[in-house]
Amino acid sequence: MIDHETLPWAPYPAMTDDERAAAALAFYEHIRSRRTCRQIGDAPVPRAIIESAILAAGTAPSGANHQPWHFTVIGSPDAKRRVRIAAEEEEREFYSGKAGAEWIEALAPLGTDADKLYLEHAPWLIAIFGQRKGGLYPGDARQNYYVTESVGIATGLLLTALHAAGLATLTHTPNPMRFLNTLCKRPKDEKPIMIVVVGHPTADARIPVHATIKKPLDQISSWI
Repeated sequence: MIDHETLPWAPYPAMTDDERAAAALAFYEHIRSRRTCRQIGDAPVPRAIIESAILAAGTAPSGANHQPWHFTVIGSPDAKRRVRIAAEEEEREFYSGKAGAEWIEALAPLGTDADKLYLEHAPWLIAIFGQRKGGLYPGDARQNYYVTESVGIATGLLLTALHAAGLATLTHTPNPMRFLNTLCKRPKDEKPIMIVVVGHPTADARIPVHATIKKPLDQISSWI
């Protein structure tokens, strides 16, 4: 076994099994209220909230603990407008035939289209990049492992943290997204994964009923 430095496990607070079950159920009841919101207004959100949410995302497990993610937070009106223009150009191609009929049909119950006004109106956009090379320390250029999986877990924690702060979010994944490397001044070997739109819902915000349908436990799990 390779010798490596260790620390004692920091125990969680003492709980009974009943208390653990109650805590798990309480978290489910909290997180089940999370909804994707497409009507996000321009009401300001303090930067400190976004910083804390990104720190939470940064606690995610990752291959070899290389933490192969980078979060570029976009707040300037000019930069947000450039993101919207570039994203809508790709979205128009998507909806005009690039996606294929089956994909467009699957999206129909959600009421989506090529108009992405929220990319310009929301106070913050968080562009998330996966890093193929890097490592734990500044200047490292080592191979990163399980990049997609690691970034996916970190993004899930980011969304959970923002929901806990009472903010609305939307995940936007234009494809391709290489314009983000240029706009965010990120290296070419970093892959844009998605944009998380963050802000407060507008007073008239609504969600599609289709989005509230979640698969039950017996469909998403099996027990052996």
